[in-house]
Amino acid sequence: MAITAALTVLLTLIHVACGQLEDVIIDRYFIPTHCSREVQIGDYVRYQYNGTLEDGRKFDSSLDKGFPFVGQVGVESKVIPGLDKGVQGMCVNERRKITIPPHLAYGVLGAGLVIPPDATLVFDVLLLDLWNKEDKVQIRTLHKQQNCKRTVMPRDFVRYHYNGSLLVGNLFDSSHLRNSTYDTYVGQGSLIRGMEEGLLGMCVGERRLFIIPPFLAYDDKGYGTKVPPYATLVFDVLLVDVYNVKDDVNVEVQKIPQPCRRRAVVGDFIRYHYNGTFQDGTVFDSSYSRNSTYNTFIGMGYVIAGIDKALQGVCVGEWRRVTVPPHLAYGENGSGELIPGSAVLIFDLHIIDFHNPKDQVDIKVIYKPADCNLTSAANDLIMYRYNCSLLDATHLYSSDDFPEPPRVTLGQGKLIAGLDEGLQGMCVLERREITVPPHLAHGTNGALGVPSSAVLLFELELLQLQKGVPEGFLFIWLQDSPEPLFPAMDMNQDQEVPLEEFSAFIKLQVAEGRGRLHSGINSDVILRDMFKKQDRNADGKITEDELNIIVNEDDEVPKHEEL
Repeated sequence: MAITAALTVLLTLIHVACGQLEDVIIDRYFIPTHCSREVQIGDYVRYQYNGTLEDGRKFDSSLDKGFPFVGQVGVESKVIPGLDKGVQGMCVNERRKITIPPHLAYGVLGAGLVIPPDATLVFDVLLLDLWNKEDKVQIRTLHKQQNCKRTVMPRDFVRYHYNGSLLVGNLFDSSHLRNSTYDTYVGQGSLIRGMEEGLLGMCVGERRLFIIPPFLAYDDKGYGTKVPPYATLVFDVLLVDVYNVKDDVNVEVQKIPQPCRRRAVVGDFIRYHYNGTFQDGTVFDSSYSRNSTYNTFIGMGYVIAGIDKALQGVCVGEWRRVTVPPHLAYGENGSGELIPGSAVLIFDLHIIDFHNPKDQVDIKVIYKPADCNLTSAANDLIMYRYNCSLLDATHLYSSDDFPEPPRVTLGQGKLIAGLDEGLQGMCVLERREITVPPHLAHGTNGALGVPSSAVLLFELELLQLQKGVPEGFLFIWLQDSPEPLFPAMDMNQDQEVPLEEFSAFIKLQVAEGRGRLHSGINSDVILRDMFKKQDRNADGKITEDELNIIVNEDDEVPKHEEL
């Protein structure tokens, strides 16, 4: 019943008339704006009072005694009948002046030396509390999340914030003031019975108001100096977390690419992005804020056990939401100031890539010409097109970004090892898609624009192929060399071969397909080097004696080095 505070009601239950006895006179001089319940016969009440005679002399006071009056109204009452009647209809926080005639007080006898015979008594009463033995915990839902997947059950462990106050509104405790949740098991006797009853069925993020009668709270004992005996308690509770010690990691697959060519296993090295939140949605960490993936091995104890388990079986590009109970996260101690003890953690994961240290280059042929007789190999000079990206399709670089496609000699360490390997064995116009693990790419350091430990995906097309020579050679014969060699080299038959004549001879062999120069070195440099090796006396010309070498006396076949 709501009554305006400004209204002062003078209530006379029975007026004096025609010789009738006076009844209690009630002056409701302060009425709270909200009154959800009024005192009725059979209720228990707790109130402060001052008792005076009509002349103002005080004869009794609960304030002087240091504790309020507690009793049941109208049932074997411990107080005079007039006071019993006077408190009926009161609201908590209401103040009344109750004037009691002698016949409803101590009558013609009075009370010892304190209250004279036929004394009218005046009581100033403040109602502090009101309850009934039939009362139950009152639960009011103030806010509830729309998506509630789980509610508190007996034996669950909960973390919650609360404000605790008495029925008159006095705050006696608050977890918010300590900036720390209250953490406990439900249904194991560690809470007052009314709190356990109120917590059951709550969802994370839900806010409830509990009104707990004294016998379901601290009853006649109270709690410390702030909760008096026989106090009804009001708790404003926000559930932050709930889990059970039997909980396992919960994995919700939100998006999975098709096809999923491979799933991660123990021992793989993985790169992923994540957002880490508590169950109430509060973010505690994010790889996105650092603009860097989290990189680790799977199943080797480098991350919390719950994440280690949840990463097994993922695909590249997959999105997962992982709920990790505390015993598979940071346990009762938490982690520094970032993660409180016994916190359930939720991770939204995006898998960027993973590989195994034993992985080799994976080659997928997209197109191969029907006529494929000549294929690339180490020491060959090639021209090729490429696009390079991460496994999540992030573009890194492309040959199309340059005026013309690159030329490179294979097997000379000019490319990352995995790309060099992937370009070998190709036909001209063949197209491939190769996947290069980081230990065959840019490794843990990465490169300009390439993250550390990144798996690379190349789209390749071989445009031109110029066959090279074996390692250590500058020139090789593709057919049998002329025998004898010197007369063929001495093109003007003057018995000596200067550099110009030597160069012309070798270039003729290459042009006619009988020989091949090293493709990765300037041909003039090669020819000068070859000439220098044959011109043993360094006189600027090669003679037949210098060209032919007898290995031993028994070997009558002349030998020569490069040629």
